[in-house]
Amino acid sequence: MRITIDDGWTATVTGDPLRSTPRFDFRDFRVRIAPYATVEERGQFLLDTFGSQPWLWDTPDELRFDQAGRELVGAEFQIPGAEAADAEDSARVPATPLVHPGGLHADRAEDFRLEVTSELCRAPGDAVLTCLRDLDVLDEPLQARVGIADDVALLVQHGAVVGWSLTDPVRYLTTGFAAHDPAPPVPVTRLLFTACLDVITTPLFDEVRDRNPAALARLREIHEALRAQREDRHRADALLSLIGDLVEDYGDR
Repeated sequence: MRITIDDGWTATVTGDPLRSTPRFDFRDFRVRIAPYATVEERGQFLLDTFGSQPWLWDTPDELRFDQAGRELVGAEFQIPGAEAADAEDSARVPATPLVHPGGLHADRAEDFRLEVTSELCRAPGDAVLTCLRDLDVLDEPLQARVGIADDVALLVQHGAVVGWSLTDPVRYLTTGFAAHDPAPPVPVTRLLFTACLDVITTPLFDEVRDRNPAALARLREIHEALRAQREDRHRADALLSLIGDLVEDYGDR
C-alpha cells in the first residue's frame, strides 16, 4: 500500500516495522522510536537520515529514513498538549481495522513536513492514546492502521496519514531519552497515570493555573502519591518530572 504523508510525498508500506522500542517522555509529552539515547546521538541521527524534522521555530512530527535504502529508521511524535477530546468524541475512535505491522519505504529521498496532530482522544483507562489531525477524521472509517513499532500505529484514511496511536502508553513511560522499564506497570501506576493526564488534558489544568484551591489540592494529592510510591519508581519519576514542575509553579504559592 502506498500512503501520502505530505502533499505529493508518498511512502510504500513494507513488512519490517522499527526494532526500537517506544519511549514516552512524559515531561515533554513526546513519543520517540529511534536508536539514539543522547542529544548528541540524536543530532548525528538527523544528519545521517532524511525526512521530516524540526527547523528553527518549526517543530513538526518526525519520520526519518535511511539515506541508502530509504527505509524508515526512526520517528518522534508530539502528543497534543491542549484539552483532550470529550468522551463522546473519544468513543467514536473506530476499533477497526486492526493494526497490521509494517515499516515504510520512502518513494523518493527528499525531506518533507509531517504536520503535528491537534486532537487527543483518550480510551477508557487510557489504554490507548489516539492523536488525530482533526476530529473530522472520526466521520469516516479508517483505511488502515500501520504498526510501525511495538504499540505505535499510523492511521490511514483515503490513502493519507491522518494520525497515530500509542497502545498501553503507561508501559513506555520514561524521561528524556532513557529506555522504559521492561517490567510491566503496577496497577497503582496506571491509576496515577490517568490522574496525571487529567491534570494536563482537561479543564482541571486551567483551574490549576488559576490557583483554584480544590484543583491545587488535587495536584498536591497526586504529587504526594507519586513521591510515596515504592514500586515502579522509574515510571513514577517520569510522571513526577512534570507534576513536580506544576507543583513548583502553582502549588507552593
